[in-house]
Amino acid sequence: MFDKIKVLVVDDSAFMRKMISDIINSQKDMYVIDTAKDGFEAIEKANKLNPDIITLDVEMPRKNGLEALVELKKVSKAEVIMLSSLTSEGSTITIEALRLGAFDFIQKPSGSISLDINKVKDEITEKIRYAYAYKNKLKTNNKVISNFVSNKSKVNSFNNNFNALLLGASTGGPKVLFDLITKLPNNIDIPILVVQHMPTGFTKAFADRMNKSSNLRVVEAEDNQKIENNVVYIAPGGYHMTVVNGVIKLDLSPQIHGVRPAVDKLFISAANYYKSGVIASIFTGMGKDGAEGVKEVKKNGGHVIAQDESTSVVFGMPKAAIQTGCVDIILPEDEILNYILKLLKRA
Repeated sequence: MFDKIKVLVVDDSAFMRKMISDIINSQKDMYVIDTAKDGFEAIEKANKLNPDIITLDVEMPRKNGLEALVELKKVSKAEVIMLSSLTSEGSTITIEALRLGAFDFIQKPSGSISLDINKVKDEITEKIRYAYAYKNKLKTNNKVISNFVSNKSKVNSFNNNFNALLLGASTGGPKVLFDLITKLPNNIDIPILVVQHMPTGFTKAFADRMNKSSNLRVVEAEDNQKIENNVVYIAPGGYHMTVVNGVIKLDLSPQIHGVRPAVDKLFISAANYYKSGVIASIFTGMGKDGAEGVKEVKKNGGHVIAQDESTSVVFGMPKAAIQTGCVDIILPEDEILNYILKLLKRA
């Protein structure tokens, strides 16, 4: 026998609590330990019941999801998955929740009361499993040491005139990217192009939130936008972002690996334009997006960094990149910024 994942479902709608609970209880490896109708009740029950995972509605009366998250982090070790409707307030709160330590978020398909919540059934159950695995990894605190990590002297052997920084991430990425981008100096003198897997609408809130805290200008990318130094371009949700002759191109071509934007599309196009002038970094995330892209970066003489397993929320994307043999160095999250600055001779 194995321990089932204990989930606390928080939503101000009784209908949504029932629908989400039915989805979770239909799985053999998880069950709903209880439900809560608002943030106050969620905090009380989380403290009492010790759930593994909490699904937390973003927009609730009295105490919204962000306010509840801050308090939940004080009383519970549960990983929190935000459920958000696509409103201006909802997307802003969701992005801030990710920065403050929420594991991930799921967009409700059609607003606060989503009669079609079953459309995201697989996403809900998959992210609960990933969150539970991450929680257990934190508990065991097993550090995965790579031979690449100790090989930091490699940075001194690179004399490339780097002229673009590419960043790709998925689950767990918003916090990592926020921490890195907001610490970049204002004289980095290259453009930064970013793909973070997010639905339409949330990338604008993500860019706006980082722009408020950054030394650089951070924008959601636009079609036909000229690429400039000291600007961070976030690929908009729902569009692939590519580089063509120093200009950003957005397109609605089919999803790659089930996502749009895809890291592969950005990395491949940028590598073909900037050639050996690319630094590309793959961060935490599900799946294998970016693996083909790092091959192209390496083929053109660029430099590739991957986040290590011990600090990745989900090691899927970095692992797939590493398995290509095209990664130059594997580093924990908190060492990647300084390594990039050394490559650019800014540190």
